[in-house]
Amino acid sequence: MVPTSRFSVRALSLAVAAVSTTLSMSASASMGNIGTTYGVMPIDVATAQSLSMFNDQVSATYYNPAALTRDKRGELTSGILHAEQELRSANPNANGDVVSSSPSQHVLVGMKTNLGSLTRFDHPLYLGFIAGVEKYGKEMLAFDSQTSSNGQFLQYGKEPLFLNLGAATPIWRGISVGVSARITLEATANLQAVSTLGGETSRERLAVNAEPQIKTIFGTTIDLGSTFCPESNCFLQGWETAFTYRTKSSASTTVDSGIIVTQTIPDPGLSLAVSTIDSFQPETFGVGAQYKGDGWRIGGSVEQQNWSELSDEFKGDTIKNQSTIPASSRIQFDDTIIPRLGAEYDLNKNFSVRGGVAYEESPLKTTRNPEINYLDTDKIVVGLGISATYDRTRILAFPVRFDLGYQYQKLQERDFTLVDYDNSTPDVKTTADGDIHVISGSVTLKF
Repeated sequence: MVPTSRFSVRALSLAVAAVSTTLSMSASASMGNIGTTYGVMPIDVATAQSLSMFNDQVSATYYNPAALTRDKRGELTSGILHAEQELRSANPNANGDVVSSSPSQHVLVGMKTNLGSLTRFDHPLYLGFIAGVEKYGKEMLAFDSQTSSNGQFLQYGKEPLFLNLGAATPIWRGISVGVSARITLEATANLQAVSTLGGETSRERLAVNAEPQIKTIFGTTIDLGSTFCPESNCFLQGWETAFTYRTKSSASTTVDSGIIVTQTIPDPGLSLAVSTIDSFQPETFGVGAQYKGDGWRIGGSVEQQNWSELSDEFKGDTIKNQSTIPASSRIQFDDTIIPRLGAEYDLNKNFSVRGGVAYEESPLKTTRNPEINYLDTDKIVVGLGISATYDRTRILAFPVRFDLGYQYQKLQERDFTLVDYDNSTPDVKTTADGDIHVISGSVTLKF
């Protein structure tokens, strides 16, 4: 009799292959999304997200939906984002020190409009959405969940579907509020088949389902001058503050399979179940402030990201399962504080430049993570960008805006200990670091 473990592996490979074909599972894992890892639109990329809470573009649905009220006009935006990665691990057992160099390539589309015109009330209600799809629109759910002997980076790789839908309205003298939904997918697949001892299958049946999971984002913006001294000038003129809250969200995939092996494993067959987290966005609290002068602005923000909850999420992950590892050796995460600072200057009525800087501390607390061997480091983020407004349009009612943003991320060196799957070889010391280059461009039409 052939050992059943052989068929376990064969059945699992069949299930994974089926889901791979359907959902394009062809990318490195990433516990993030373009909004937290790079920035959604070119302005967010160029300012290292330091001014994102105050931007009036459709990316506000993710960073601060209340900012949708900053421009009364409707908006249609399309863009692309390309992130080139070189993630290194100086591991003497590996062939070369580059762990991952797979780029992230997103196509973005977004729209904002005032739905208040549908009612008899003279009160604006802005609705906006933005979507980003990996591999320039070809991959909606891109991931590869695995354990690793050479080390794998926590927050980089191809990103899953990015989708946000939000609404905002002004409520009182310079105060606006907004709410949006961050939409992720929970995919399930079920495979049933009959197999011979030679591995030839028949009567295969595959069912795949992807259900949306909705998580909430709240935001508010306060123009201090309009709120506290609306009829006279005071020292608060030009100052704005913003507060945001994002609930945690994640995308996951579950694969169930039942394989009947002729003359070996009768009905109901060998049952296998795999469940894994594809991406994770932590619960986030943010506060920001900016001062806007005549043709310029400067501002910043501070975010608290509660990554410690990810340790609990891994308890239900059968690939990253740490239940067999002593509690003292299991992977652990810390909550982090991220400061950001940026500025923008109008060169003239048609051109403006901007830049930003941020320091992001790694949420990965443990440097020895058996089986998974995650790598993650502190990073310094610097961005630059430019906008151009073309106002000589003969057909369009409003000028066309072009945005371009560049960002560089320097992953600082950090030492880790790599652990073999079955502890058959000694632990290996390695140093992780990396360089990330991001470029993003967009075209915006107003209406």
